[in-house]
Amino acid sequence: MKIRGDHDLNPDLTPPPDGQGLRDAAVLVPLVDRGEEITVIFTQRTANLTAHAGQISFPGGRMEPSDESAEDTALRETEEEIGLTRDRVEILGRLDTYVTRTGFRVTPVVGLVQPPFTLTPDPTEVAEVFEVPLSFILDPENPRRHSREFLGKPRYFYAFPYEQRYIWGATAGMLVNLRDVLGGGPLGEAG
Repeated sequence: MKIRGDHDLNPDLTPPPDGQGLRDAAVLVPLVDRGEEITVIFTQRTANLTAHAGQISFPGGRMEPSDESAEDTALRETEEEIGLTRDRVEILGRLDTYVTRTGFRVTPVVGLVQPPFTLTPDPTEVAEVFEVPLSFILDPENPRRHSREFLGKPRYFYAFPYEQRYIWGATAGMLVNLRDVLGGGPLGEAG
């Protein structure tokens, strides 16, 4: 599989050779079969977290020594964060590994979620759980390339503005990978 990451749009942010110093993590990309449409579950992190506070993400986290695989990590973390039990998730496969500038090697695991299910978000980690139609993610008008100045240099990133929410960074990069796998059209330009 390909290694994706912040370096996709910022070539000077190349991952360390052989993944030296990277911490392994996994997230679940939960696709919900709503019958008439497929949606994607996201979480908004609480504002009091030390890392990525308030950001929109997939459920997931660091791999623990007791985890047997990235799939096991993604399912365990999803249950801990939002209460979605592993028996409600059918693993479909993996997206490309995503390396973040903050030192994580993230394995995105795609799973199909069959309703009905009950979510019980962990209030210390998750402020909100919400769903976005997959059709929105696949619409070529929605993904955008944005830039901001960081430490005196322009940094580029993907973003999916959805209603009052702003999905960006690693989560948006993984959505671009999902679009590629599912045959989404060309990406939109900066907006």
